[in-house]
Amino acid sequence: MDPLFDDVAEWKLIQTHWQDLMRVVLSIKAGKLLPSTVLRKLGSYSRKNRLYQAFRALGKVIRTMYLLRFISDRALRREVNACTNIVESYHHFLDWLFFGKDGVITDNDPVEQEKRLKYLDLVASAVILQNTVDMTGVIRSLSAEGFKINRRMLATMSPYTNRNLKRYGDYVVDLKNIPQPFEGAINLPVDIFESQSE
Repeated sequence: MDPLFDDVAEWKLIQTHWQDLMRVVLSIKAGKLLPSTVLRKLGSYSRKNRLYQAFRALGKVIRTMYLLRFISDRALRREVNACTNIVESYHHFLDWLFFGKDGVITDNDPVEQEKRLKYLDLVASAVILQNTVDMTGVIRSLSAEGFKINRRMLATMSPYTNRNLKRYGDYVVDLKNIPQPFEGAINLPVDIFESQSE
């Protein structure tokens, strides 16, 4: 852990350039300056630039405060770990869906690359929606049969499952089969949350 805390905060530098730092922040908040523009300009300036150094010093202070909080707060660590797992699950799900050419975009055209990524998001969203509808149907059936379902059980479920999916084969779309309204398809019985103990 020592390498994480091997330096001293440059308070004098931050104090000297505090008004300049606040000017940049207020300009971003007012919409007069884009954060990407600030990052690009600061990144292109020499590292000897004092404003760059002041932002860097302030960033180190904020990072140190976060690390200290992370180390001492078990609930925060649990929350960060849970969020990280969700994001990793989503990316694993995208990798599974993007199986053509092993998920490698071989086209050098930026427009085609952007289309591939947008189509991937569209397909992923459609599959996630269908998974959610399917899981909700099962939960409602179990609840109707008297099976007790609580929040803890629901928290273990994920719409990123792929065991029920097949990536190859023919898909027949029946345009006469109109799905039920969205609200009815994913509406869970309220008493699952209110009447069941965790």
